[in-house]
Amino acid sequence: MFGIKPIFWVLINSAVAFVYLFIISKLLGKKQIAQLEFIDYTVGISLGSIAAEMATNTETPFYFFLIAMTIFFVFAFLVAVVGRKNTFFKRVLKGKPATLIYDGKINYKELKKNNIDVNDLLSMLREKGYFDIADVAYAVFEPSGELSVLPVGAQKPLVMEDLDGSKIEKAEMSNILIADGDISYSGLKDAGKDETWLKNRLGIKSKQDLDEIILAVYDDKTDELSVYKKNEV
Repeated sequence: MFGIKPIFWVLINSAVAFVYLFIISKLLGKKQIAQLEFIDYTVGISLGSIAAEMATNTETPFYFFLIAMTIFFVFAFLVAVVGRKNTFFKRVLKGKPATLIYDGKINYKELKKNNIDVNDLLSMLREKGYFDIADVAYAVFEPSGELSVLPVGAQKPLVMEDLDGSKIEKAEMSNILIADGDISYSGLKDAGKDETWLKNRLGIKSKQDLDEIILAVYDDKTDELSVYKKNEV
């Protein structure tokens, strides 16, 4: 190409791709990684792939890649502009928040719709500092992939005047006995219980009864067994 050695074309194309990506990033605006929505992530991956191909492909004219990146930029920009003016259009392209826990109950339909199982939900809650699902009143899965959590009233942030001299109990994790219809035998062992006790306590008589339970959590301090079933919300 123009009598220039391939190695030099790689250097030139890499520099041009870097500068062009920098310009596009500036035009699209700043966003934290956690704030990226699905379409933003897809556009970013596509632009990166095109830029990488441009840097190493010495056969195809470099402006072909610039045209492709420009097309992706224009579409991403249009989606952002139209999305600000049209809520319906934004929801179609970027998705909408999904309430995974509503009024203390797990919304099984929303879990399935978003391809999330109960273990994923528990993991996201732990990342937010909630190790007991009973402490959560509402949990909303945002289009960015983040989980927003509203705790129950008793779990609001504590200040010193709230203590009133009362003794703070040592924090302990509850035992998960059932998750997504499967019995957790390690959880039963930690709780000092067995499968027979669990089935009798919950009135489980068949595999179908077990499959209806999304989550069962046991608190050995209070001997309470919190059960979350499908289609409760």
